[in-house]
Amino acid sequence: MPKNMKILVTGVKGQLGYDCVRELKERGYQNVRGIDIEDLDITCEKDVYAYIKEFEPAVVIHSAAWTAVDKAENFPDKVYAVNALGPKYIAEVCKSIHAKMLHISTDYVFDGKGECEFNVNDPKNGLSIYGKTKSQGEDFVMSILDKYFIVRISGAFGKNGNNFVKTMLHLAEMGKKEISVVNDQIGSVTYTYDLSKLICDMIETNKFGVYHATNEGMLSWYDFACEIFKQANINMKVHPVTTEEYAKLIPQQAKRPLNSRMSKASLIQAGFNKLPDWKDALSRYLKEIE
Repeated sequence: MPKNMKILVTGVKGQLGYDCVRELKERGYQNVRGIDIEDLDITCEKDVYAYIKEFEPAVVIHSAAWTAVDKAENFPDKVYAVNALGPKYIAEVCKSIHAKMLHISTDYVFDGKGECEFNVNDPKNGLSIYGKTKSQGEDFVMSILDKYFIVRISGAFGKNGNNFVKTMLHLAEMGKKEISVVNDQIGSVTYTYDLSKLICDMIETNKFGVYHATNEGMLSWYDFACEIFKQANINMKVHPVTTEEYAKLIPQQAKRPLNSRMSKASLIQAGFNKLPDWKDALSRYLKEIE
């Protein structure tokens, strides 16, 4: 792709948007514009149309989303506007200017039943407002565009923003000596630094479609917490609890899928590189945020 080609990245203040802009610039792209909510309200159709039409990018990487899963339950209309209508409006402009769109989605579009890996075309049945609205956003993108990538991720962690790793380290800093972490939600995690490289590889092709892209290896949040403290040399007693038990400790949570195993078959078939193992990713991440 020509290095003077215009690329727009939404959600630049988040973990993934930040890393995508950094990776694109490292690859020598000169016309990369990262934007966030103060630059563009993606829930306002006419603003989205005017802004993107004026910049006229060849590619839009859409990583902005409402990601506060529990809070989403109290604001279904707002969350629908961000996670479903936002992608719809962006897809419509992309269609009108013949731009590629890469849209970030989530394992929460699935209901998490069973223990098998979810394939990209398996029926979706999100359990939470977050999961349902992200699914609706995907549906809009697929129905409007031919030139789209939908990339489903889970358990994102990166330098710029809040995540599970930072929460665990913060609890230790606050002097906590023991914590309880859920051990029956199984899936994988995603280091946004690694993911940004894959995303940039993708947009340099026309291998459109739906992909699952997380770091390799399956784990629970309990496994993740134990490994974080182990690698960070922190003495913390981590108690495994079930989702049901955790809901009694902290009520009024959104429902979360127990099984977030996602198949990488479409990624492999398209010839893209899988992301490194999650423990390796965590080790590099801890060095990055030292």
